[in-house]
Amino acid sequence: MNTVQAASIAGRPLSPLDKAVSKIKQRVLPLFVIMFIVNYIDRVNIGFVRTHLAADIGIGTAAYGLGAGLFFVGYAIFEVPSNILLQKFGAKAWLTRIMLTWGIAATAMAFVQGEMSFYALRFLLGVAEAGFFPGVIYYFTQWLPNGERGKAMAIFLSGSALASILSGPISGGLLQIEGGGLHGWQWMFIIEGLASVVLCGFVWFWLDSRPEDAKWLTQSERDLITGTIAAEQAEREKTKPAHISAWALLRDSQIVIFCFIYFSISLTIYGATFWLPSIIRKMGTYSDFQVGLFNSIPWIISIIAMYLFASLAARFKFQQAWAAAALIIAAIGMYVSTFGGPVFAFVSICFASVGFKAASSLFWPIPQSYLDARIAAAVIALINSLGNLGGFVAPTTFGFLEQKTGSIEGGLYALAATSVVAAVVVFFARTTAQAGKQ
Repeated sequence: MNTVQAASIAGRPLSPLDKAVSKIKQRVLPLFVIMFIVNYIDRVNIGFVRTHLAADIGIGTAAYGLGAGLFFVGYAIFEVPSNILLQKFGAKAWLTRIMLTWGIAATAMAFVQGEMSFYALRFLLGVAEAGFFPGVIYYFTQWLPNGERGKAMAIFLSGSALASILSGPISGGLLQIEGGGLHGWQWMFIIEGLASVVLCGFVWFWLDSRPEDAKWLTQSERDLITGTIAAEQAEREKTKPAHISAWALLRDSQIVIFCFIYFSISLTIYGATFWLPSIIRKMGTYSDFQVGLFNSIPWIISIIAMYLFASLAARFKFQQAWAAAALIIAAIGMYVSTFGGPVFAFVSICFASVGFKAASSLFWPIPQSYLDARIAAAVIALINSLGNLGGFVAPTTFGFLEQKTGSIEGGLYALAATSVVAAVVVFFARTTAQAGKQ
């Protein structure tokens, strides 16, 4: 049942604009969610092959951590240039290009020969994926009126939660493949990377860069969408500055605070993402597929927690307090994971996942409520870019600590402490909209 039918059954007839928006969402949102799932799996699948890389090509713990993190360096450096080029070439062409190049880079991971090629390909994968997240945000600004973008973003972000669940069983299952002179980890990279290459062809034929190009909308719907968005843009341009640079945005201390909060959340998420499979392997003698199944458990729990926290925040308000509570839960889980053996650590991280995934979803409405709508997309891209550098710091630090000390205990303490600081900061974060803020 589609949105139009559901609304009619509920006795709420949709306006012509609502009907046009519904058609757009039904066409593009499922594709964007699938793209995000494929994107996320290609980003984190190395978490399942750490032991294989060590055994087959001699990549040690520190090298693994650095390589895992270098993805986010390439991603951060090239995200803004990629977004600029997207606006020049159009969303259809540029999002297809992003998918094609990240698919090629992800596939090439199957042929790493040592540390240097591992570093280079992880960095190139980040470069290839750069611009995807803000590109989708930009697409929404061209197709959806202001009031619909937040809802679309919530659905789009659900792709990361689904990918966290699916990545374990899919990657674990592919690791079982042997043959053709290739190891299972090589087949995993090839199949998951080529899935992105194949999907890019569908993206090219399915997406349109502008509403004016959408043959699946009627002429009146195209005119209504373009007219509504043009009117909103004209209203913004009455006071909109000619150009807003990243440095200008960072002069606002509150935006810097938002970057820190998201950086702290990313630290914990990617610390768990890249090291959880290794913790599971220490729990017993499991196949790669079983490790993948165990790996899905914290993420299933976290999705339930995300919806529970979202419902509580909607009912009792004060978004910052709920985000702070989630971060405290993450801190407790990470801290107590050092108290026992691998099984206790796994259970503790399951508990921590309740917090760090919920904190991620609770975080985004906070800067959105603070920001002037004219610069919201640019700032969200900046926060995402800088905040995701937590994905570099966490695995790099964990790898170094384990190689030097034989334990990641110090890293877990650091994650717990950072989450506590972030909880305090987010609790006092301002949410007053800043009209005309640059």
